[in-house]
Amino acid sequence: MFRLDADRPVEFCDGLRRRDFLHAGSLAALGLSLTDWFALRARGATEGSADVNCILLMLIGGPSQLDTFDMKPNAPVEIRGPYKPIKTNVPGIEISENFPRTARQADKFSLIRSVYHTAAAVHDTGHQMMQTGRLFQGGIEHPHFGCVLNKLKGPKGDVPAHVLLPRPIGNTGGNMPHGQSAGYLGKGFDPFVLNADPSDPNFKVPDMLPPDYLTALRVDRRRNWRELVDKSVSAFETSQDARLLDSTFHQAYTLMSSQKAREAFELHREPEAVREKYGMNRFGQSCLLARRLIEAGVRFVTVNMFETVFDEITWDIHGSKPFSPISCYRDLVGPMFDMAYSSLLEELAQRGLLSNTMVVATGEFGRTPKINPAGGRDHWPQCWTMLMGGGPIKGGTVFGSSDEIAAAPRDHPVTPAQVAATVYRGLGIDLGIELPGAQGRPIPLVDRGTDPIRELFA
Repeated sequence: MFRLDADRPVEFCDGLRRRDFLHAGSLAALGLSLTDWFALRARGATEGSADVNCILLMLIGGPSQLDTFDMKPNAPVEIRGPYKPIKTNVPGIEISENFPRTARQADKFSLIRSVYHTAAAVHDTGHQMMQTGRLFQGGIEHPHFGCVLNKLKGPKGDVPAHVLLPRPIGNTGGNMPHGQSAGYLGKGFDPFVLNADPSDPNFKVPDMLPPDYLTALRVDRRRNWRELVDKSVSAFETSQDARLLDSTFHQAYTLMSSQKAREAFELHREPEAVREKYGMNRFGQSCLLARRLIEAGVRFVTVNMFETVFDEITWDIHGSKPFSPISCYRDLVGPMFDMAYSSLLEELAQRGLLSNTMVVATGEFGRTPKINPAGGRDHWPQCWTMLMGGGPIKGGTVFGSSDEIAAAPRDHPVTPAQVAATVYRGLGIDLGIELPGAQGRPIPLVDRGTDPIRELFA
């Protein structure tokens, strides 16, 4: 890794970090060549002129289907739980009483009540599968949806193509990747990670600011950043890899110097009433920031509702510490989601953005149909509900159903691979393309024979 303030290369032992990326850029192979791009275009990697964005809300912890969006009011009490269903603004669709504002936006999203997977019932595998469509096996780490979109379409203007808010998923009990990187596509397509809490009164975006040791440089010298680098690494510039740096330096400088990019992250520009409508908490303000980023030209925004499931109130309602009680759906987690999600849909629609912005909300699995002795529910990947709307996705519908206790799909079972295919089709990406894996080995975007949920498309 090279530093601009050093007169020789400096190698760090703490690995590649985003801030180091801004210091001098990655030496990894970055981006598509023009030849690659036109080859993908010729094969239909981007279908027509479709330019759809996406906001993915990862509901870390795994919401209970029975206490949120697939309630069974006629089941025994140990199955149906403590909450009652309420009507939505779509006749025939009911959801939990914990989401009254979301109920008034039901015409803007569809419920998929038959999602399941057969992998281990641990958080990490669910995170992987619901953000990449695949389980990581054989040393292959598959790329996040937003990273694939970045690879195929690149950024629009000065803002990154894919932003992750507010921080990456942390410890959830396993020792596996969480599916939020570019995987085999390379670090050049990793998301821009905020790494800050937008609800903090002193919120600022660390990587949007020049490194501390550059603050003494005059503005005109920053404009000639490339010249400074040329002088510092002239020996390196003679190598073949040097040609790969141009786009990296351009991205880094653009992020630090673009007024438009900076303003997209400035939440203080929003009226206080708008901020309060989303909820003055980390998730609410992240959803508001996601709306601002889509407006500014970001193609894909991933919002993690929580970072861990330990010693924090989350959807992970095992019922005893260090996990959460089922009452948090009424007291904290439910209202937090209800305010942010409903406000996001409402504002996207009001601003004319919902027609070209998919909003996907999902956990990594569901919860056990029967309440456990601690008064909570445990992990259950056999069946759960996710929400999808906006862009080409129809609203006000229900796809699939579960059995009488929400333990298994009754009809139209949906796998994570099908979710991935649906997201990619919604983004206008041809499902038949192949991506360059390790050593150039082509990897299909989705497994052969995997179809999107066609019934969701208008």
